[in-house]
Parts: sequence; structure tokens; C-alpha cells
Amino acid sequence: MTLPAGSLADIAALCMFVAAWLGYHILLETSGHGGRSLNRRMNRERDAWMDNMLNRENRIVDSSLLASLQNGTAFFASTSLIAVGGSLALLRGPDDLMRLASDLDLGGSQTRGTAELKALGLAIIFVYAFFKFAWSYRVFNYAAILLGAVPTRDQAGTPQALAAAARASAMITVAGRHFNRGQRAFFFALAYLGWFASPYALMASTAAAFYVMWRRQLRSEALEALDVEPLER
Repeated sequence: MTLPAGSLADIAALCMFVAAWLGYHILLETSGHGGRSLNRRMNRERDAWMDNMLNRENRIVDSSLLASLQNGTAFFASTSLIAVGGSLALLRGPDDLMRLASDLDLGGSQTRGTAELKALGLAIIFVYAFFKFAWSYRVFNYAAILLGAVPTRDQAGTPQALAAAARASAMITVAGRHFNRGQRAFFFALAYLGWFASPYALMASTAAAFYVMWRRQLRSEALEALDVEPLER
């Protein structure tokens, strides 16, 4: 039994999509190449933040910054739930998806079953994003507790204070890592939308999303900003 060309194209496009997501994860989070990424550089800035926080008597600014990070995470968690609902709503109208694909006529085949599977796959991506954002929100909550447990400025040089600041920094880094993974799921979800048009559109959108994210991490102006030298007085 042989698969039709359209089915083979869909399988190839889906494999490319999964490989791109996993490859990007490995590139940014486990490889030495990722050590130069914006995310890794910001991890070091979090350590510097906690070191400076030790010498502040009034830590209202630090608490406000942490609350701001947590609120941003809550926004994305809520948005991902809305996206899940929208994706599941697509399951009720697979005929519309089939009509869209036929109107665009970008190649590939579309059946009712494949349209439903594509909609289900999109929902799964957003569910994954929700779990990442929800866990990130919770970890930021833990970080707030650890921030409050850091000893006061008069004990800044003690081993206990240094260890407490290191724990708070590590917890904030974990929260940021899960937030980044949730946001990455959003970006790849946008690329996944190309599959509703055709497998070839999915290949193109996956490559585009991978390039944009890679450039922002390793070739962006935000990364260059971390290398700005102090102004001369």
C-alpha cells in the first residue's frame, strides 16, 4: 500500500516542524552555541540583580520588578487558554478548513479527517504553552517568597545572605526558562497555521519562524545592547 503524494508531503512537513522545534530547543538550551544567546546572557543579569539587591535596604523596586514579570506571565497563560478554546472551535468546522485549503490551492490534499487532526494539533500546542506559562507563574510566586527570605543589608556579606540571593536568582531563572518555552510554543503555533493552507506552506512558515527566533537570540539588537560599554564622563 502506497500513500498519496499529498499525504507524504504532510508527513514530511510535520516531521520538519517537529525537528525544527526540537532542534531549536537543543540549540538554545543544551548546546554550547546557546551559551551566547540572549536568554543565557539574561540569566547572568538575573544573578547581578540579586547581588545588587543584597545591598539595598529598601527592596520595593525588586518586589515590583518581580510582580511585573509574574503579571506578564499571567497574561500569556490567560491568552493560551483562549487560544485553546479557539483551536477546539475549529474542530466543529472542518469543512471551512477544507474550503480554505482548496481556495488557496497551494498544493497538498485536504480531507475532513486531516483537517480535524490539524486543529487538534494546534490545540495541543496551546495546551503545552498554557502549562508552561502556568508553571512559570507559580515559580515566580516561589521566587517572590525566596526574595522575601533574603536577609537584610547588614547581613549582605554573610554566607546565608549570599546563598539566599543565589536561590532567588536560580528560581527566577527557572521561571524565565519556562516562560521562554511557552512563548516559543506561541511562535511555532503561528508557523503551524501554515499547515492549514498546505504542507509546503508549513515548511516555509516553519523555516521562517526558526530563522526569526534564531536571529533574535543570537544576532539581535537586544543582544548587542548587553555589550554596550559605560559612557565616558
